[in-house]
Amino acid sequence: MKTHPMTATSHPRRRLLQALALPAALVLTLGGCASTPAPQAEREALLQRAREYWALVQQNDKLRAWPYEAASKDPKANLEAYVKRGGVTFDAIEIQGVQSMDQGKAVVTVQQRYSLPLLRLPNQQATLQDQWHLIDGQWYHYQPLSVAFPEALPREGSQQAQ
Repeated sequence: MKTHPMTATSHPRRRLLQALALPAALVLTLGGCASTPAPQAEREALLQRAREYWALVQQNDKLRAWPYEAASKDPKANLEAYVKRGGVTFDAIEIQGVQSMDQGKAVVTVQQRYSLPLLRLPNQQATLQDQWHLIDGQWYHYQPLSVAFPEALPREGSQQAQ
């Protein structure tokens, strides 16, 4: 049997490299999994929060929906003004999925069928690009500043909008 001169000396080196590379690769792979949640798990957490929030909104349970609002994390936000908002009756709400998720901000697509009883407008439909912000590891529904109810909603740059 004829051997190449490099083959005899490369086997111990190859074994040493394999012995060092495999544990290093496992540490890097498992370490990455432990430090950040899997994108799918984060999406599922967001979708669950969105379903819970919109179920409460559909039931017109504003007191229980309030803790899902990013505004609830802002000491300057006004629960009373939030509860007074209204005029919309939601007949059906379907969470269709996460459109985008990046750096603590997400957009969830929500299909809505609703009525505006005061305006006598029944059976309206809309697809909403619903904004959510990640605050202290939890997803919160985010509503941009409202001209109609400015005291109920946080301003950009406040604590929760970071």
